[in-house]
Amino acid sequence: MRIAVIGGTGHIGSFLIPRLVRAGHEVVSFSRGVADPYTAGAEWQQVQEVVVDRAAEDAEGRFGRTVLAARPDAVIDLICFTARSAAALVEALRGEVGHLLHCGSVWRYGPSRKLPIAEGSDAADDPCDEYGVQKARIAALLKEETAAGGLVTTSLHPGHIVGPGWQPIGPLGNLDPSLWSALSAGRSIPIPGSGAEMLHHVHADDVAQAFEGALHHRETAAGEDFNIVAPTALSVRGYIEIAAGWFGQEAKMHSVGWERFREITSPEHADVSWSHLHRSQVFTIEKARSRIGYAPRYEPEAAVLEAVRWLIDHDRLHTQTPLLDS
Repeated sequence: MRIAVIGGTGHIGSFLIPRLVRAGHEVVSFSRGVADPYTAGAEWQQVQEVVVDRAAEDAEGRFGRTVLAARPDAVIDLICFTARSAAALVEALRGEVGHLLHCGSVWRYGPSRKLPIAEGSDAADDPCDEYGVQKARIAALLKEETAAGGLVTTSLHPGHIVGPGWQPIGPLGNLDPSLWSALSAGRSIPIPGSGAEMLHHVHADDVAQAFEGALHHRETAAGEDFNIVAPTALSVRGYIEIAAGWFGQEAKMHSVGWERFREITSPEHADVSWSHLHRSQVFTIEKARSRIGYAPRYEPEAAVLEAVRWLIDHDRLHTQTPLLDS
C-alpha cells in the first residue's frame, strides 16, 4: 500500500514511518523539512520526502491537491488542528483515497465526571479550550463523513505523548525541567491540588502501533474514534513517588493550593499544570483493543523513564543525583 503521512517527522511519525516501511508499505512523508525525525534507521532511506507548508497551502486551498499528487492509497494526518482544515482535506480526498486516519487528542474531552472515560460516553464534560473544541469537531466531522457514505475515516486520540527526544509531562502536569532536579535531590515537591489528580500518558511508539492497527483493520476502524493511551494512568502523588525512586530518593511532597502554587511557579508552567490537572482524566482502551488490536507495550512510568533517561544521557536534563540504573 502507498501511504502518505502528514507530519511524518514529528513525535508520532518518527515511530510510525519506520513501522510502515518494515511492514512493506511505500511511504511518502510530508513535513516542513525543518527538523529531523526523533528516530534514525535504514527505513528512512526508503521514504519519499515532500517538503510543504501546510498552513500556507491550506490558506490557498491547495493542500489537498498536493497530497493527492503523491497518489496515496491511504493518508495519515498527524498535524490537523482545525475543523476547517480537516474538511478541506476530506473534500479533496473523497472518492480518490481509500482511508483517511486522523490524529486527534484526549483533550477533545473536558474534565472528567466518571472514570474511565469511554468514547461516546457522558464520562467527561465538553472540551474546555479551543484546541480541544477543534479536535472534537474534527472527530465528529469525520464520523459523519463516513456514516454518510463518503470517505472512509478513522480518528485516534492519544493521551500525553512520551518518547525519547523531548520533555515528558511531569508529575505536576507541566514541562518544568527543574522538577526532575528537585526529585533527584530529595526535596519536597509543592503540589497544587490533592495529589489525586490523574495524568494519562502514552508512548509515541504505542500511538504509532495504533495507527498501524487501524490501517490494517480498515473495516472495523471505518467511521470510528479511539482513545489511545497506556494501559494505566498515574496520579500526581503516585507519579512523584515512582519518579523519586528512580533516583534512590524517598518521595516528599506538600500541598500548597493553587493560589500559592501560582505565586511560586512561572505563569507558563502554572497554566500548563492547571490545563492538565483540572481535567484529571483516565481513559479506557477496550474499544481500541477489540476493534484494531491495540496492545500497548509501555506502562506510563516506563515510557516516562525512557524519556528522562534519554534527556539525561544527551545532556538535555540536569539532575542532582544519577538514575539508579544508569
